[in-house]
Amino acid sequence: MFAADRASRDLGMELLRHGDGTAVLRMTVSPAMVNGHGTAHGGYLFLLADTAFACACNGHGPVTVAAGADITFVAPAREGDVLLATAQERTRFGRSGIYDVTVARDGTVIAEFRGRSRSVRGADPSTREPR
Repeated sequence: MFAADRASRDLGMELLRHGDGTAVLRMTVSPAMVNGHGTAHGGYLFLLADTAFACACNGHGPVTVAAGADITFVAPAREGDVLLATAQERTRFGRSGIYDVTVARDGTVIAEFRGRSRSVRGADPSTREPR
């Protein structure tokens, strides 16, 4: 799935590790990601966390999408910061799941994200589209 995710790859995200219910991604904050306050725009932090969430919840095999998500910004990130997003499955039940993602810089938490997933019934994992 990540190989086909041009939006994330074009922002320089790298998938470092992934498995069933887990993923770790890295992204460096570029000048284009900085807002008027001189800090990383929250939308880019959300995108990084959301991509880690997507990689983790799709690690099981069935095509899975976000049913909802929220993020809490804990500390600012700045241009040049290298961020790690670590996603971990908390629980799966039926076609749903809950995942937590921590975004950190050198061990300092920048943001905490919680995503809620839903497996798509009848989707073909090879094409990522409904049959």
